[in-house]
Amino acid sequence: MVIKVFLASSSGSTAIKKKQQDVLGFLEALKIEYASLDIASNEENRMWMRENVPGDKKPSNGIPLPPQIFNEENYCGDYDTFFDAKEDNVVYEFLGLTPPPGFKKAAFSEQEAQEGEDEDYDKEGEEGEED
Repeated sequence: MVIKVFLASSSGSTAIKKKQQDVLGFLEALKIEYASLDIASNEENRMWMRENVPGDKKPSNGIPLPPQIFNEENYCGDYDTFFDAKEDNVVYEFLGLTPPPGFKKAAFSEQEAQEGEDEDYDKEGEEGEED
């Protein structure tokens, strides 16, 4: 399975360029094999991407902006959904890939993280009282 990232090599938008670099840099860091497909210089890539982004995922003008991410023919998402998956430590699931051996998913839920922060706060308060 190859991850396909549809990009615009000649985009005038700095935001789009940064998003594209973020996606590619992250995939490279995880050593995930991908193919970058340019929609600016290849009309076939542009048409394929536009036709295969699901209707409910297209913006109101109907033209999805790069980067758009697919696993072969299966749509994974755009930059925003990629970013959310990255933040939630579920990029492999987002991409439809099996995590490599030894890959650790988020160690605990947000609720457990909040409880841990509360405990740290309580300990700090106790230490302050000893002075």
